Amino acid sequence: MRVVVDTNVLVRAHARSGGSGRALLAALNGPEHVLVLSPFILSEVERVLNYPRLQARWPLTPDEIHAFVTELAGIAEVVQPALERIPDVLAGDPDDDPIVATAVLGKADVLCTLDKHFHKPDVIAYCAGHGFKVLKDVELVQLLRELEKPHTSGK
Repeated sequence: MRVVVDTNVLVRAHARSGGSGRALLAALNGPEHVLVLSPFILSEVERVLNYPRLQARWPLTPDEIHAFVTELAGIAEVVQPALERIPDVLAGDPDDDPIVATAVLGKADVLCTLDKHFHKPDVIAYCAGHGFKVLKDVELVQLLRELEKPHTSGK
């Protein structure tokens, strides 16, 4: 399964606020799944982890933030959407259109995000038309666990 993970989930994964983010990254760091990211997502993770409000909650040094972003880039397939071809999909938050473009270019099966703008019917329909679902982190972890269960037959 090919999965794009949005900044909000990646930031929570680093901060270890809840197990779903780390469980998700662990599952995506295996041979049967591919984490798909873009330079846009990687730079956004670095920028967001430096926000004063997040630093107050989860103090991280610049070296720790850089190491996390480098780790993500090392385990992911990094694609570069052409900026001039990024579709206008998220009317409520057009700054996040590059995330949708990453999923399209990266031929994702799932875009994992907690951002409410991605969970609107028109955005879900657009994503479905390009072959991928929009799931929250806990939904994706549940799906990955279901896929890992051994298949049993009724015989």
